[in-house]
Formats: sequence, structure tokens, C-alpha cells
Amino acid sequence: MQKLSNPDCAIINIDKLSGYCLNSEHPDGRHKAKVFMSALNLGKDDAEILKSALLKAIKENEA
Repeated sequence: MQKLSNPDCAIINIDKLSGYCLNSEHPDGRHKAKVFMSALNLGKDDAEILKSALLKAIKENEA
């Protein structure tokens, strides 16, 4: 596999992370939030941490 060709162009919506992926009260996102909390101890207030980790992974790892 190869790395993404333009990782600096990646867009990660912080509102989607905090309002959906990390929100234990969201009707659809609550299951994802439970996994993020149990596996990484990340909650709704940790969206910036998750965003930084995702951007780093996009730049450093293969697609």
C-alpha cells in the first residue's frame, strides 16, 4: 500500500467528532462514542485530540 497523495488536504470536521462520534447522547453516534471512551478514554470534550491523532495518522501511515 501507499500513503495518501495529499494528506494535508484532509478535512476533519470538529463538530462531527464532538457532536456525533464522541457524543454518548447522539442517537446514532452513541455506539461509536462508547467505543472511543472504552478504548481510548476519549469523550465529547476530546474532539481536538482525536482530530490531531487522525491527521497525524493520515500523514504517517499507509492508506
